[in-house]
Amino acid sequence: MKFPFASQQVEEAYDLSDREAREGLLQLREMIFDTAQAQPDIGVIEETLRWGQPAYLTPETKAGSTIRLGVPKTARFALFVHCQSRLIPEYLAEYPMWDRVEGTRAVLFDHVAEIDPLRHGWLIEQALTYRLRKKKAGK
Repeated sequence: MKFPFASQQVEEAYDLSDREAREGLLQLREMIFDTAQAQPDIGVIEETLRWGQPAYLTPETKAGSTIRLGVPKTARFALFVHCQSRLIPEYLAEYPMWDRVEGTRAVLFDHVAEIDPLRHGWLIEQALTYRLRKKKAGK
């Protein structure tokens, strides 16, 4: 594994009977860490559990908004962002009509093949730099 799990509890959160969901979540996880490594302003990613789901934070730099990965009721797996942020509206403005979303909180997936490194990598980068971008914009 390219990025070791932060704890046994986080690793167990990925232990799903639905192999498609597990593979998709692991692919999104790798994209989160790859994005953080490519952007020095993001700093070290903290991997933890929030509401029983793997969560990714930027505590060192406070650059980003939390990303969670999990299994929603309406899809096989999802990438969740803070519902009160502008992340999903910004994503839909940049990539309209590409993905199924749940309100302002998640991009939903049913198959690993739906993950697009360009689109979903863009959303991950926006989330991991959310506060940094707001600060630069003077908000």
